[in-house]
Amino acid sequence: MALDSRRLGRARSYALILVDMSVGFTDPSRSPLASDADDVVAANGRLLALFRERDWPVVYTTVAYDNPAQSAVFREKLPVLNLLEAGSELVEIDPRLVPAAGEQVIVKHGASGFFGTDLHPRLQSLGVDGVVVTGLTTSGCVRATAVDALQHDYRVVVPREAVGDRDPEAHEANLKDLGTKYADVLSLEETLTLLG
Repeated sequence: MALDSRRLGRARSYALILVDMSVGFTDPSRSPLASDADDVVAANGRLLALFRERDWPVVYTTVAYDNPAQSAVFREKLPVLNLLEAGSELVEIDPRLVPAAGEQVIVKHGASGFFGTDLHPRLQSLGVDGVVVTGLTTSGCVRATAVDALQHDYRVVVPREAVGDRDPEAHEANLKDLGTKYADVLSLEETLTLLG
């Protein structure tokens, strides 16, 4: 039976959260964690341009490890995560989306941008009540961040073209589930119109 799912509607003020748009996830020639993400990078570029033009807050996340104890069980489950060593080029934000002055990069060790970080108090200090969650991957860190954003009472928008996944089926299934339970999943153009 289908759930009675409704649109969240527009927040008063948004922050853009770019989840793990780092080289380790955007460049398949350098990392097995990556997928062909050129279109996702381009969509994020359009959103970045709008947020920067309006001087709205932008926050990036990246996964980086400098201690074996950090997310030890997660890394046991997915040993490929050990490639994401702090200081390596794989944890740097993709050069096509380089953070501008004042744009914060949060280093995380788990899937969600909220877990074990100060993302929530940062967003509170910015006075936002909504977030646009983008990045990689839809079935992993994007989903976890979007779910946690809702659980912190933010209105969540996930622009379909601005997220991606190594697995197309997982991408679609997670967008469907996010749209039913946790976020407004919109096209990039619908998102730009909403923000406009």
